[in-house]
Amino acid sequence: MTVIFSKKCELALQAVLFLSAKGTDELFNAAQIASKLKAPKEFVAKILQTLTNSQIVGSKKGKFGGFYLAKDPNEIRLIDIVIAIDGLEIFHKCVLGFRGCSFEEPCPVHEKWGELREKTYKMLSEQSLGDLRDRAISKIESL
Repeated sequence: MTVIFSKKCELALQAVLFLSAKGTDELFNAAQIASKLKAPKEFVAKILQTLTNSQIVGSKKGKFGGFYLAKDPNEIRLIDIVIAIDGLEIFHKCVLGFRGCSFEEPCPVHEKWGELREKTYKMLSEQSLGDLRDRAISKIESL
């Protein structure tokens, strides 16, 4: 169940972790990545295109083409992927969806959500793909 991020963002995070676990010199097409993530190929292809436009993922066209990480895994933070797919709206809007929720007029969970939001943003900003690579490999392999 998706709690904070969209399904698209979750798959983007998984796809990029998959690519980081495989190394920068290997190419994988959308069908291979979708198969590993157990997701529809067309959906994964659109996600990969968005990540390519954001210069997180690179692509090579042609018969032997595919997708690869466009940067060193240590240079890609999880927040970069979240921004590319979902943007930062979740870190600025009311988690309950109330309009006008603010510090001055808080919703019932405003204070607690604010703490969680800040911790989540910090964790996503500090963690690089390189930091998570070894732990991600076993998780990706178990999909």
